[in-house]
Amino acid sequence: MSSANFVLTLSCTDRPGIVAAVTTELAALKANIAESNQFWDRETGRFFMRLAFTAPHDVSRDSIEKALKSPIERFDMKTALSDESRKKRVVIMVSKFDHTLLHLLYQIRVGWLDAEVAAIVSNHEDARKIAVDAGVPFHFLPVTKETKTAQEAQVLEIVKSTGADLVVLARYMQVLSDNLSTRLFGQVINIHHSFLPSFKGAKPYHQAHERGVKIIGATAHYVTPDLDEGPIIEQETARVTHALSPDDLVAAGRDIESRVLARAVKLHLENRVMLNGKKTVVFG
Repeated sequence: MSSANFVLTLSCTDRPGIVAAVTTELAALKANIAESNQFWDRETGRFFMRLAFTAPHDVSRDSIEKALKSPIERFDMKTALSDESRKKRVVIMVSKFDHTLLHLLYQIRVGWLDAEVAAIVSNHEDARKIAVDAGVPFHFLPVTKETKTAQEAQVLEIVKSTGADLVVLARYMQVLSDNLSTRLFGQVINIHHSFLPSFKGAKPYHQAHERGVKIIGATAHYVTPDLDEGPIIEQETARVTHALSPDDLVAAGRDIESRVLARAVKLHLENRVMLNGKKTVVFG
């Protein structure tokens, strides 16, 4: 028998009976749970759960939502139900540094990232050939202080018209406005070329070199109006020595940035990241 794959994520105030209430309703639909993850945040008293399950072919999304209505209301849950049979669509934004863009396109091509790139947007022409070679629509949207509002309106229109589920800032070296960051909250992932919260802003590797650090890293996080302060999704570090130049650190950082951003995108696409105030709950 064919089946559809779904992922349910939920959060609510922790109390007994949450898991039983949800799984009982799914069992009544003859759904089969393939993966279950739970977390109780003792500091906030919030409970988080991710359920991946299959359902018989005659069980629709509407019927699942109807069945879950009772436990959702009973426990005052915040929920999201994702139909995993629909391929997610991604808009990638980039400036001149293309290493993270190329890595994302490769991981999508080989199937490690299950997504479709709906568009590549850039404030420079450098990535046009990459987009053409990949068969992806390219949008050249230069931006200045005076044109920022109009340019971001174009970005938002591209996101809406393509039906994009996620916007990825793959070394897009422009700060999104508070307006755009707020309107796309939870839908924009940025790669910061530093191990946040240290060395924020411009040239973090040069700052690290000046301070003689022994560890460098990269941080993938959701974009918020607070620059580089969004909830962190994924991070990685590498040990370095005094013998390395700033260019050596940049070279090492490129590899880290590419891996960290790709992992963060994968976690988001698989609905494994849940917002928990200024933090995230990440089910690996």
